[in-house]
Amino acid sequence: MVDNNSRPIPIIMKPMRHLGQLLCHISLLAFTTRRISALAPACTRTAASSHASIPPDVMHFPAHHSHRLLHSRSIVSRSSIHLSSSRSSTNEEFNEAAYESDRVAQDAMAMAAMKSQAEQEYAKLRTPWKWRIRKAVWDFLEEKDIAQYPRPVHHRIPNFLGADEAAKSLATLPEFQNANLVKVNPDTPQRKVRHFVLESGKTLLTPQPRLRTGFFSTLSTNNVPPDVPIEALTTSKGAAQHGTPVSLYESYNVDLVVVGSTAVCPNTGARVGKGEGFAELEWGILTQQGNLDASKVLVVTTVHDCQVLDETGEEEPWMSLLKKMKEEDGTEEVAATTPFGTLTQHDVPVDIIVTPTRIIRVPNRLPKPSGVFWDLLSPQKLSQIRVLQELKKRTEEELGHKLPSGPDEILPPIAERGRRGGRGRGGRGRSSGRGRGRMSGRGGNKDKR
Repeated sequence: MVDNNSRPIPIIMKPMRHLGQLLCHISLLAFTTRRISALAPACTRTAASSHASIPPDVMHFPAHHSHRLLHSRSIVSRSSIHLSSSRSSTNEEFNEAAYESDRVAQDAMAMAAMKSQAEQEYAKLRTPWKWRIRKAVWDFLEEKDIAQYPRPVHHRIPNFLGADEAAKSLATLPEFQNANLVKVNPDTPQRKVRHFVLESGKTLLTPQPRLRTGFFSTLSTNNVPPDVPIEALTTSKGAAQHGTPVSLYESYNVDLVVVGSTAVCPNTGARVGKGEGFAELEWGILTQQGNLDASKVLVVTTVHDCQVLDETGEEEPWMSLLKKMKEEDGTEEVAATTPFGTLTQHDVPVDIIVTPTRIIRVPNRLPKPSGVFWDLLSPQKLSQIRVLQELKKRTEEELGHKLPSGPDEILPPIAERGRRGGRGRGGRGRSSGRGRGRMSGRGGNKDKR
């Protein structure tokens, strides 16, 4: 982490006779400054918004415009994905040691970022109602030992008791059975979903974790050695080792999207993730590039029953959350009867919610966005994702002018990677936790499982 407010520590230097002494002091000063910057908490940075003067007609680059431009210029070459082809030469040289080293380094950085005061700062920057919901759900999952490895579940898509049962129910959906290419997030609670995609002979499209090393990979049991079990293909390492990398400009059509969630609304489909916005970025890229039709493709999520908003406000964690809202507002009445607020332009609602006990078809699903909202994409987020940098540069070349940038932001902390075993560190918890949930008819059309 870099603290923009950090300043070099002054050093009073006496006259030096030798140039070597001067260089030594300069090196020491540079090292000290770097260490202080690296250790400074992210929440000390300030955020500013400077995009108010951007003309409204260039704030959002529509998906259909991008798709038309990419096809109209000869400089963009789109090639079809050959699903029957073997892995590329790049994959043949997969360096497992380097992959693990990078993963461990990322986890170490995550641990340093897990600061309790950070949540308060992020709540001031981005939709406070989402952070309030996240904390309530994460805390409840841990407190009731519904959470599963990896733990703690804070700042991640939480794994939960009954995740495999939810995946089995999802696999019975007609929309799943009729799909050929299914995009699934790389998080742990959806691992069994990825398993069923491959087991049923479909093609799995999965993103590189946090898009930090690439874009997407496709996997199919037809393209891996027969002695490689499906279980080995459902992890991020397995996808990196056995998957076929997909570039920005390849032609394919996504039939179904599966996302992870921290919380969802059964009436509108409003979804709260872990706060990093990658599901929305991936959706935006795929719709802008013409690989996904936002008006037709359904979005499905798997969650525990307690992660689904109880609209009566009588069950936890929602009852306590509404009570806390009243206390914070300093009044006995709350204007809204739900902790869910207004979604931003780029938020992607879900069509179907699958829990270990029920299937909910959202009755009043909110509209889905299309394309990348460059005016909402902060420089900090853009600097982390090479594929977005490439897409923005290419789009600007096609349009002949610069695209807008979003306001500065403090990026949320990444989850700490806990060890297996023990409460709060991945223990199995109560074996009876599965199947517990609300079986009433609230919140949409439900097929009880």
